[in-house]
Amino acid sequence: MAENTLNWSAQLAVAPPQRGGPRLPGDKITLPQSALEQLLAAAPILPVSSNPRVHTTNFDPFNPHTFAAESRAREHIEQRQQQLPHPLTFRVVNPQNGRFVYAGIREFSAAENEVALSSLLRESLGIPDEDFKIQVPENDGMEDMEVDETEGQPSRTGPAVTVHAKQLPKGTYVRLRPLEAGYDPEDWKALLERHLRDNFTTLTVGELLTVPSSRTESFRFLLDKVYPEGEGICVVDTDLEVDIVALSEDQARETLQKRLERAARAPGTTSGSSVGGVLALGEDVAAQVLPGEYVDYELREWKPDETLQIELLTDDPTVSLFVSPVGPRQRGRPRRDMHVWGDFSSDSPKKLKIRPTNVALEAAEALYVSTYVDNQSSKVELSTSQPSPVKYHLRISTNDSEENGEENEDDFHEQDDVQCQNCRQWVPQRTLVLHENFCFRNNVFCSQCHNVFQKRSPEWQNHWHCPHDSSHGNDEFSKASHDSIFHRNCICPDCSAGFEGLPALAQHRTNDCPGKLILCQFCHLIVPQKGESDPDLLDPEVLVSGLTPHELVDGGRTTECHLCGKIVRLRDMNTHLRHHDLQRVSRPAPRVCLNKNCGRTLTNTGNKSLGLCNICFGPLYVDTHDPEGKALRRRIERRYLSQMMTGCGKPWCQNDYCKTGMQHKAESDSTSPPAMSVPDIMKVTRPLVDTLNVKTDESNTAPFYFCTDETGQHRRNVAEMIHAEGSIGGDKVYELAWCIAGAEAASGDIEKTREWLAKWAPAQGETFG
Repeated sequence: MAENTLNWSAQLAVAPPQRGGPRLPGDKITLPQSALEQLLAAAPILPVSSNPRVHTTNFDPFNPHTFAAESRAREHIEQRQQQLPHPLTFRVVNPQNGRFVYAGIREFSAAENEVALSSLLRESLGIPDEDFKIQVPENDGMEDMEVDETEGQPSRTGPAVTVHAKQLPKGTYVRLRPLEAGYDPEDWKALLERHLRDNFTTLTVGELLTVPSSRTESFRFLLDKVYPEGEGICVVDTDLEVDIVALSEDQARETLQKRLERAARAPGTTSGSSVGGVLALGEDVAAQVLPGEYVDYELREWKPDETLQIELLTDDPTVSLFVSPVGPRQRGRPRRDMHVWGDFSSDSPKKLKIRPTNVALEAAEALYVSTYVDNQSSKVELSTSQPSPVKYHLRISTNDSEENGEENEDDFHEQDDVQCQNCRQWVPQRTLVLHENFCFRNNVFCSQCHNVFQKRSPEWQNHWHCPHDSSHGNDEFSKASHDSIFHRNCICPDCSAGFEGLPALAQHRTNDCPGKLILCQFCHLIVPQKGESDPDLLDPEVLVSGLTPHELVDGGRTTECHLCGKIVRLRDMNTHLRHHDLQRVSRPAPRVCLNKNCGRTLTNTGNKSLGLCNICFGPLYVDTHDPEGKALRRRIERRYLSQMMTGCGKPWCQNDYCKTGMQHKAESDSTSPPAMSVPDIMKVTRPLVDTLNVKTDESNTAPFYFCTDETGQHRRNVAEMIHAEGSIGGDKVYELAWCIAGAEAASGDIEKTREWLAKWAPAQGETFG
């Protein structure tokens, strides 16, 4: 048993975090290249016979003579081989304090005699970042510092750890204790599973796990117990049962209380935010929102030529209104730092007017509308455990009238009225002296916003104007709220770019931010518009193509054109298909067989002068010289007489100039066919023959009425039916010649005929573009 154990250990210096330490969370370490060589040398040696599938290259299991050759070959080769266990796990010990932790391997790329540990492992071993010092030469006047003779540069000293190779059993159970109260199992379950799968090979009893849930929030757990019992377990290729137990009874009671409070404030409850949902034009919605939360709505239907007006009425000026379109280039819900239209003002009602000419509405499928109350800027008392929701009314209506100028009531005054020099109000001339005496003594006029205040009122004492824009207010709260929204440095969470104010950040995140989410037209996934290896947003090819950097790269993949089979890049497919459209619209109608019962074209074969296909012309063909066509005319006349007198006898025949066809139609109409004598038949067929042009040097345009085969008859019926559908009221009307060509290409299948017509045939009146 000892022979199959990997025995290896080494004492290595911990690499400083600033030089090659793993940035990712987890328990994986980075060892030097020499450690891999030592591990391979110390790997347990397993006999070849333990693996019956290992044979020489010439071994043939179906040849009995090779079994003897195989046994002789095994005697001359190494009968045992070295094999590293999978996965490799290590026990890392800090000799300074005796603390230890188990870890997996990331790679063998560390500097010689060093081991790189993640921040989790350094914290578990009790190695703070302050333990790493820089050593510089003594001749610089510094004491207790050394020179690295090999490099001639200042060297670093830090703690050393002992790394032992030790295999851990596969874990089946782990118990975690949250360090804070209020965790909901639904919050951490999926996050914990993904975090362990991506970052951990082992779990050590007593270590602290930090599971990030967002950019600003994370869950912290104490690993309390594992099974099989011991110091740690391996979590690779095993089914692990996870149990969450409160750290103490007080924490359990506090957690239960917080869950009940969250349930009471859940969307749709009396103490929580409203649910939101789909809005309709003209619908007045009464709702409420908790500070720090959003209520999301969606407008799906409106007329593209109407002006939309979104109005929010509330008594709390801190409620904000945000709107964003939903389309291929805009997928996110509107938020404070990401929206196309927004209103942060303290006005009531808040109004957003969106005109149909706004370029942001291009290709918009719906409108997302969100309301929000900021935790920090809200006047709602947040010191209590249950803040009160803010009520509001929301309405979306259409406003087609253009506001060229609103009439101001102050502009209407009597002819003898005079304007006060202080408050700019129109008063009768007879009372001007009394009014101005009172007004100058009690009122003050703000020359910037043209508002009048009482001199001793709190509004005038706290009245302010922003030096950077035209905003103003009458209290300190509005000024602080304005500064935090419009004049605070904001960092984009996707690209780390800095902006002044939330509106500038929101415009960046909905336009030129690399992390802006789009619906890629090629891979049909919601992805950032620019990946790490994609070209820049200002790249000339990106600007000329009108695609995002992701689409430009993803559109470089090739595919086969479903029309012609040519290999085309995805981003060029639209242009390629437009060439097909141009060819389709420009194509002349095909020539079809002039036999009214046949459904074939004359594209490749057939008698071009008569206008008959090979099937219809075959019974008329002879090899005698007949330049005037007299003999051909007699043969045509005899065929008509034969059809009318005896019939063709084909069960599918529907020819009006055939006895069999007339009998079939009479049976379907429950009538008897008319009896015709030879003179009567000649009266019917002679005009058909006389109108024909049978000379070989001229083209005939007169129709024929010959009986044809079942395939030709079926294709003709299909073509006539599709042509009639379009004539009655279909979306597209195709000429009968194109319908016959489609039925011939689709072998009479009606659905395939429609598909062929949509791809290759121009509709009547259709033009390119």
